[in-house]
Amino acid sequence: MNSSNHQLNVAAIQMNSQQNIEDNLADIKAAITDAQAQGAELVVLPENCCSMGQQSATAERFDDLSATIADYARTAGIHVLAGSLPCHYRPDGTVVPDGRLRQVSQLFAPDGTRVARYDKIHLFTATVADKHGSYNEAATFEPGTQTVIAPLAVGNTVYQLGMMVCFDLRFPALAQRLRQAGAELLSAPSAFTYLTGQSHWSLLLRARALDSQCMVIGAAQGGEHLYKDGSTRQTWGHAAITAFDSSVITSYDDSELDKQYAIVMASLDKQAQEQGRQKLPIFDCHRLA
Repeated sequence: MNSSNHQLNVAAIQMNSQQNIEDNLADIKAAITDAQAQGAELVVLPENCCSMGQQSATAERFDDLSATIADYARTAGIHVLAGSLPCHYRPDGTVVPDGRLRQVSQLFAPDGTRVARYDKIHLFTATVADKHGSYNEAATFEPGTQTVIAPLAVGNTVYQLGMMVCFDLRFPALAQRLRQAGAELLSAPSAFTYLTGQSHWSLLLRARALDSQCMVIGAAQGGEHLYKDGSTRQTWGHAAITAFDSSVITSYDDSELDKQYAIVMASLDKQAQEQGRQKLPIFDCHRLA
């Protein structure tokens, strides 16, 4: 392991993605460019970054949308995590049966190559007292089956990124398993409902940081999303980055945006995080898993 103490500059993006994919891509490109200008070396986009709703239609464009975001990463010369895109096929290329999809998060390197693909394991199921009412991702998606740790090379330093998506935040065992596999950061691109986000979002980011002793990067959808059938959905936003000790390093403290996107940034100091882990060696004491 390199002994230098490079600090990784991380940006979490808050968006208000609608159902016009080209408009969303323009916002994604602008956010990546803006974050890179502020020194970001890793940009994390939210869940459903290219479209809220219209999952099947968006999945038809999975390959070209992935290539477009990869090109944005290459142009900016930084790592970009495409929060999630719906996909008709599994990592091995087989088509998902019964017309369902996979919810896929991807990490692209500064040269545009795909470093990792993670298929969301935990699918959102809840009844919420909002306009939408009932949520059942399993009706649309097939759960992934593999945890993913992605190497993130910046200069002479390699960071290990454990990949999660949204509802995964509710499952401490996943965060713990990712840490046991070597994770130093956890990505959490999300689209929390307004009500569940208001109650749980910040708490979950902080709890998973405590569970894993990793930085947790909470990119988010926020605001009102208008669907083409006339229905709407509200998401909580409040993009935030939490340190290994559960302190919130930075956050965007609103659901609504005052422009097309918001950027929150923080730096991961590997040495400081490792010292914190040594002072509280919970994984040396862990007995149940």
